[in-house]
Amino acid sequence: MKNIFLADDDADDQEFFIDALEEVTIPTELTISNNGLELMSNLDVLIKHPPPHVIFLDLNMPLKDGFQCLDEIRSTPKLQGIPVVIFSTSDNHISVDKTYEGGANYYIRKPTSFPLLVKAIEKVLTLEMYQVPQPAKENYYLSIV
Repeated sequence: MKNIFLADDDADDQEFFIDALEEVTIPTELTISNNGLELMSNLDVLIKHPPPHVIFLDLNMPLKDGFQCLDEIRSTPKLQGIPVVIFSTSDNHISVDKTYEGGANYYIRKPTSFPLLVKAIEKVLTLEMYQVPQPAKENYYLSIV
């Protein structure tokens, strides 16, 4: 069973993700955070639980955005090794570059179709990201087609 965290403030995007996750053949358990503060609070309980397999992290959230969360995750020893996939509606090259430099594992622009979202989640769940170096810059942005 893969433990997945999703940090996204958009309720529609959360429901879309939940529905897509039900179509994925890999058994998962999902924890949803509605903003960056909630994500960091949820991650704080990792002392007693196994860490998530991956965090899907939206960039544009209230209270604490995805950039701030990524910085905090990568600068906190007990969280540093958790794979982070940026999951954003933006594919702005500045955001892509900034998150790559911040240590995210991959960047995916949120798919607009249900089949592509299922495909994106399955792709991420099959990637080996623990104890593996960040990919080369040209392989960082995952295009799901």
